[in-house]
Amino acid sequence: MRDTIFHILFVWYPYVCLSSFVFGSLIRFDREPYTWRAGSSQILRAKQLRLGSNLFHFGILFLFLGHTVGLLTPKAVYSLLLTPAEKQLIAIIAGGIAGTVCFIGLTILLHRRLTDSRIRQTSTYMDLAVLIILWVQLSLGLITLPFSLQHTDGSVMIQLSHWAQGILTVQPVDARTLQGLDWPYLVHLVLGMTIFLIFPFSRLVHIWSAPIWYLGRRGYQVVRTRRDLAAPRQPAE
Repeated sequence: MRDTIFHILFVWYPYVCLSSFVFGSLIRFDREPYTWRAGSSQILRAKQLRLGSNLFHFGILFLFLGHTVGLLTPKAVYSLLLTPAEKQLIAIIAGGIAGTVCFIGLTILLHRRLTDSRIRQTSTYMDLAVLIILWVQLSLGLITLPFSLQHTDGSVMIQLSHWAQGILTVQPVDARTLQGLDWPYLVHLVLGMTIFLIFPFSRLVHIWSAPIWYLGRRGYQVVRTRRDLAAPRQPAE
């Protein structure tokens, strides 16, 4: 029974979540393009938003990049520069800092949305669910840090990397190899995959529309104040 549960959760479930993530996003963009937005509540209350949002986005982007590189980089590549133990130590330190920053920012955002009646009334159940799930996921990620310090040889990171790379290459590893992991890792994996599952049905879809191209644009934005608009134009000579 235990083998079956692990096979469902760590072999079948990842593909269900990835399918929902990709195809669900495409379907929503095609059928409901006007719901494709972040739904900012800044106009209702700007207090706490700037600090919480900046901390959260800085932390989550760093964590996403770190997880992607850490899990999907083959051992033959990173071993040219680092040993598995050194890689895990870097991940613990960098991930711990970014996770803490992200956790503080998300806690501010969650407190703001739950305690302000106007924002709460304009929030959907999915808005609150996403924030709570992300908060729990970050908590689990921070909980794994002490467990990682008990495996400083990098063996757990190698195990997780093999699992993630096997899923993406459609060569999943035997799920029974994950049964020796501590419970925070397992719950963290399942909840992380669940975030991909609900992604198309939430405001998280705005990630697809992140204006990365702004970083390389050639032109400049022209901003005119009311004073500029009210000033009379000088006659041409």
